[in-house]
Amino acid sequence: MPEQMVPTIMSRTRDDTLPGVRSRTVDTSRLETHYLESGGGDGTETVDTVVFVHGNVSSARFFEDIMVELPDRYRAIAPDLRGYGDSETKPIDATNGLGDFAADLRALFSALDLEEPVTLVGWSNGGGAAMRYTIDDPDSVENLVLLNPLSPYGFGGTKDTDGTPCFDDYAGSGGGLGNDEFVAGLADRDRGEGGESSPRKILRTFYVDPSHVFDEEREESYLTGMLDTATGDEHYPGDSTPSENWPGVAPGEHGVNNAISPKYCSLETITEIDPDAKPPVLWIRGDSDQIVSNESVFDIGTLGRMGQVPDWPGEDVFPPQPMVDQTRVVLEEYADAGGEFEEVVFDNTGHAPHVEVPGDVLNELEAVLE
Repeated sequence: MPEQMVPTIMSRTRDDTLPGVRSRTVDTSRLETHYLESGGGDGTETVDTVVFVHGNVSSARFFEDIMVELPDRYRAIAPDLRGYGDSETKPIDATNGLGDFAADLRALFSALDLEEPVTLVGWSNGGGAAMRYTIDDPDSVENLVLLNPLSPYGFGGTKDTDGTPCFDDYAGSGGGLGNDEFVAGLADRDRGEGGESSPRKILRTFYVDPSHVFDEEREESYLTGMLDTATGDEHYPGDSTPSENWPGVAPGEHGVNNAISPKYCSLETITEIDPDAKPPVLWIRGDSDQIVSNESVFDIGTLGRMGQVPDWPGEDVFPPQPMVDQTRVVLEEYADAGGEFEEVVFDNTGHAPHVEVPGDVLNELEAVLE
């Protein structure tokens, strides 16, 4: 029998990593993955593992605050997904939905020889990746915690709680709808404060409730986490195809924004997991989220209704996507089919509750873990 290869894990020193959080990289069977780690106990007992999965245009940095507060008896892992943070940049096959990210997580768990099942905590797109992972391998998930997650029907291009597409070609979703100024800011690593669509402006205005005041050092770390995003047709936002339907573009086959298009992203099948394998779901969201909401200001349907995109075909054809309602309906069906879920809403909180109110999120998470 050939000798099993043991992956090499390398420690890193990062000046802006919070005390108690370790920075490491490991070569998995799919890519070199950078991850943050904390806790793990004193080595005398088995510990539960909590895996934090970040969202679009972000990285594991956004979880450091909650990781340092998580009791040491838990092992916390927060990877940078492919094309984000300090992990290897590899193309994203959008035609498999969020499958690349789910498979990358599986490879990481294998390389680290994680004790399973784990608690998965997914934020935004990371919530979608966590759902996809759970669909593919439900027995390895003890609890599923969703922080302002992507709708089970993806982002953009659907008009009701059944996820009905506005057009057959899913026009109005995908990589062709990225904000050019924002994408350029990421590519140029712009740390300035000017411009309505600069990365720093988006962080302050949309990632959190606009009333939230950042600690200066933490803001710089979060901004770095945004700027460490690979851009282009194979990454963020992805490629596109022309369409005869409004607003003139449909999803391409590469990049993250196409991977979350309803053309390829189909997570409502989470309801079909065998009842004995369904992990309990905790859904946490902020009541002032402007990114994932029933009237998201990043959704072309909302922008059309507001008059910011010309020739909007109207409410009957292309309304704002009811993202929150879609998630609730799917989770209610999940419960009816033998699972369980709880919805927790934080007041005056935007898209990143773990950044805005980490103590409150930690209380909910510890209740799940215990």
